[in-house]
Amino acid sequence: MVNEKDVWAALATIEDPEVHKSITELEMVRGVRVEGNHVEVEIALTIAGCPLKNKINQDVRDVLVKVPGVKTVDVKMSAMTDEERARFAAKVRGGQAAATEGQIQPPLLQPDVKTQFVAVASGKGGVGKSTVTANLAVALARNGYRVGLIDADIYGFSIPNLFGLGDRKPALVEDLIMPVQEEGVKIISMGFFVPDNSPVIWRGPMLGKMLRNFFAEVHWGELDIMLLDLPPGTGDVALDVHQMLPKSKEIIVTTPQANAAEVAARAGAMAIKTNHEVIGVVENMSYFVCDRCEERHYIFGMGGGERLAKELGTTLLGQVPIGVATASGMGIYKEDSSQGQVYKEIARKVAEAVGLPAALNKTV
Repeated sequence: MVNEKDVWAALATIEDPEVHKSITELEMVRGVRVEGNHVEVEIALTIAGCPLKNKINQDVRDVLVKVPGVKTVDVKMSAMTDEERARFAAKVRGGQAAATEGQIQPPLLQPDVKTQFVAVASGKGGVGKSTVTANLAVALARNGYRVGLIDADIYGFSIPNLFGLGDRKPALVEDLIMPVQEEGVKIISMGFFVPDNSPVIWRGPMLGKMLRNFFAEVHWGELDIMLLDLPPGTGDVALDVHQMLPKSKEIIVTTPQANAAEVAARAGAMAIKTNHEVIGVVENMSYFVCDRCEERHYIFGMGGGERLAKELGTTLLGQVPIGVATASGMGIYKEDSSQGQVYKEIARKVAEAVGLPAALNKTV
């Protein structure tokens, strides 16, 4: 005979994959019925088309079949009522009201927040800054860190495409946005909210407001590190980040070309003038390894990253070779590729620079 208390205790160990709180604490379990060795559970999802529906279903089955006496399990899925969603959102916030302009400071912007912030900048477009940001985020997640990624390039968003997210969108619970998760990284981007790759035609103040919304209206949960993919140059968004996150660190991305490094130095100089520590330089597209001769060919020249790091008084975090990304996302490298190994080492150096504990060596 199955003890219903054992069933509830088992369900309490299951976390919602997006919120990372127990499904019983979130009141997602509508009911449990036990008949002999058979258990029937009803789970209420925030929306009927929840993208994590199958995972939650399987997690419930995997846990309940281990309960003493249970032989068969039936899981029924349904959508929450408006009242249930309101309670769910309140529990996700921990009882804190939604942050509104001029009122409550978003959790991630609180002075005592433990999350480390690293903005990734470049002096000009075309150096692969977003690709570097995306792969660094994945490398950090592969090392076991809880990683968030804000695509702060409001006009030129590309992070969703780099992760191969297609038509995936963030889930909305009441007025709370759940970031899309891929490769162990929580992601938010303007690209999720713009139909059919339409252009964003906004003036400067609107950019800052949207950036703040990415902090205030998105449920990030507990993060070890948050990366921000800044737009190229030293414009409004970069200034807003400096004001919102006075303790943020920065990484500057360049290529080996002297001109690219010279332009990138301006982004680094801006960080220094606003008291943001530049923790390092990443040189992207450093060389190409020939399949036949296996020799390195420096088709864009040499030394740009080293010269830039020296000029900014920081370190060269790594030199990423040219290659084709073949992991699940359109721009994400496999962990065992030469690029993936370079990013793994860059991630180790970044984690050390911001004071995170040693990697957990967890592969996503």
